Amino acid sequence: MKTKFKQCLMLFATFFKIGLFTFGGGYAMISLIETETVERKKWIVGPDLLNIIAIAESTPGPIAINSATFIGYRVAGVLGSAFATLGVVLPSFVIIFAISFFVQEFLALELVSRAFKGIQAAVTILILRAGLKMIKNLKKNVLSLVIATLSLAATVVISLFDLNFSSVFIILIGAVIGLTYYSITDRKERVPTEGYSRTAIITETSGDTQRFGEDEENRSNESSPDEDRAAIEEKEDRQ
Repeated sequence: MKTKFKQCLMLFATFFKIGLFTFGGGYAMISLIETETVERKKWIVGPDLLNIIAIAESTPGPIAINSATFIGYRVAGVLGSAFATLGVVLPSFVIIFAISFFVQEFLALELVSRAFKGIQAAVTILILRAGLKMIKNLKKNVLSLVIATLSLAATVVISLFDLNFSSVFIILIGAVIGLTYYSITDRKERVPTEGYSRTAIITETSGDTQRFGEDEENRSNESSPDEDRAAIEEKEDRQ
């Protein structure tokens, strides 16, 4: 129990730090989430983070909060998900609540405006860095490269022409393509294996049956000691 509570406190502290020092929304958090949970704490591995981000993007709610919830549950169950979610939400809540009392005066400050321009540029690099790291963890095959290329092209077109198309649909389309492709390929790979297994079983069974028949025949040809003794006595009586 103490170990689990300690894990929950570590989850809270880690995601509190992520929420406190991340600007630019959930996508900017991905790089920090990977650094803290994959590289430093080693709570999950790179491919797991890809799956978590895909699920977090496909479910309602901000991607950062959903990711924290999933990772917290993976590490320490329901209690861990609660601590991780609270940790990532609390910094933003406290800061926004404090700024809300003088938000207009805060945004009107020239120093704040200049700082946010620099933050926006840095956030872009953070998102790009997170994307490059996830590409490294991506399974390298033709299908993955095709889906990644088409997704990138679709994202660029949507952004340039300001189309009303949610990124969730891109994820769902990729899921349908992957499900269809791997279902077909796995079925093709499974058929020869199953045929070989049935042939091997039949051959092995036939061999066992043949050996069993030979053993029975040998047993029938062999005589027991009592039969040998009776035959000797009968021969002596005849003599």
